[in-house]
Amino acid sequence: MARDPEVEEAAEGGGIRAVLTMGSLVSPSGNEVHLGEIEGKIVGLYFAANWYPKCEAFTPVLAAAYQQLKERGAGFEVVLVSCDEDRPSFERFHRSMPWPAVPFGDLRCKKRLSERFQVEGIPRLVVLAPDGEVIHPDAADLVHRYGERAFPFSPARVADLEADDQRKYASQTLEKLFSIDGRGVVNGGNEQVPISSLVGKTVGLYFSAHRCAPCIKFTAKLASIYNNLKGKAEDFEIVYIPMDKEEDGYLRSCRDMPWLALPYGGAPSRELARYFDVREIPTLVVVGPDGKTVTREGRNLVNLYFDMAFPFTEEQIRLLQEMEDEEAKGYPQSLRHPGHRHELSIVSEKSGGGPYICCECDEQGLGWAYQCIACGYEIHLKCGRNAQGGSAGTG
Repeated sequence: MARDPEVEEAAEGGGIRAVLTMGSLVSPSGNEVHLGEIEGKIVGLYFAANWYPKCEAFTPVLAAAYQQLKERGAGFEVVLVSCDEDRPSFERFHRSMPWPAVPFGDLRCKKRLSERFQVEGIPRLVVLAPDGEVIHPDAADLVHRYGERAFPFSPARVADLEADDQRKYASQTLEKLFSIDGRGVVNGGNEQVPISSLVGKTVGLYFSAHRCAPCIKFTAKLASIYNNLKGKAEDFEIVYIPMDKEEDGYLRSCRDMPWLALPYGGAPSRELARYFDVREIPTLVVVGPDGKTVTREGRNLVNLYFDMAFPFTEEQIRLLQEMEDEEAKGYPQSLRHPGHRHELSIVSEKSGGGPYICCECDEQGLGWAYQCIACGYEIHLKCGRNAQGGSAGTG
C-alpha cells in the first residue's frame, strides 16, 4: 500500500494532529480555525448529516452540553465530520452549530476518519483524549442521558453516573420526580393539583408536543383509553410533560388533553426526559402506585392492548400475551392485504416477529404480525382482519 506523506508527517507530532491531518478546520461562519486552537483539549469528533432526522434532533442536545462545558471552562471541543452530500447542505447544517468542522472538500480526511473509527451509523460522537487516544468510541448516548455531566466521558465517570442512576431509581418516588422545579404541583384545568394527591395511583408521564403528527394521532387514542379507565373508576392519572418549544403550542396541547399537565417551562420537562432517557415523542412512561417505574413502553402497550394494558405491570402484560397467543390460533396462517401485492404470513416473536411499525395503522407492534418475508411489510393481526378487501389464504 502506498504511503501518504501528509499523514505520516502529521502522525509524527502525535496528539490531535495525528488524527486530524489537514492544515486547519473551518468555523460555522467559514473562517479558518487552526488546529493549535484545539490542541490539549478533549475532542469529540461528531459524525453527522443534515438529512438524517436523528442528527437534527441530537445536534441541539450536544450544543447545549457544549455551551455549558464552555461556560465552565472545561477543556472540550467538538469537530464536525460531515456526511452531507453537497456543500450548501453542509454549510447550512454547520451554521446551526457552535463548533468547527473538517472542511467539506477534504474528502480524503473524512474518509480516513470514518474508516479509522469504523463509523457505520450516525449520529456518532467519538471522544479523543489530548494525546489522540480514544476515550469513548461513541458518547452520543451519554450526552443524551447525562448532558454536560458526562464529561470527560471516561469509564470511571460513566460508572459513577450509572451508579448514581441506580441509587435514584431505587429511591424514586412521585414527589421526587416532580420536585425538580420546587413547585410540587401540576396544572389541572383552572386549578393547581398537588403531586401528593397522585401518590398511590398509577401515573402515566406523557412526553409529547403540539406540532408533532405522531403525537396528535396517539393523543386521541390515549384520551379515549384514559376516559374509559376513569369511567371504570381506576386509580389512573396522566401528566403531560411538555416538549413544546413555544408556550402557545403547550396551551394548544393542553386543550386537546383531558388530563393534568406539568407547568410550561423547559427545565423540568428536559430533566424528566433525560432521567427517563426519552429519545422520541410521543413517549408514555408509567409509574406505579409505589412511585417506581413500571414501564417506559407505555405507548407500545397502549397500541397493542388498549385499556386492557392497565396497570401495565409485567404480570398483566404476560397475561395479555398468553391471551394473544391463544387468540392467534384462530387467525388464518396467511392472507391477502389490499395494501400489499404479496401474500402475508402469520409470524410470532418466536418465528421471526419482533418490534415493528404496522404498515396499516402506522403504530408500533410487537410479536404477532402478518408479514411479507420478501419485503418486510408487516401489519397487526387485527389490522389484517379488519382491513376491507382482505381475504384469507391457506388455513
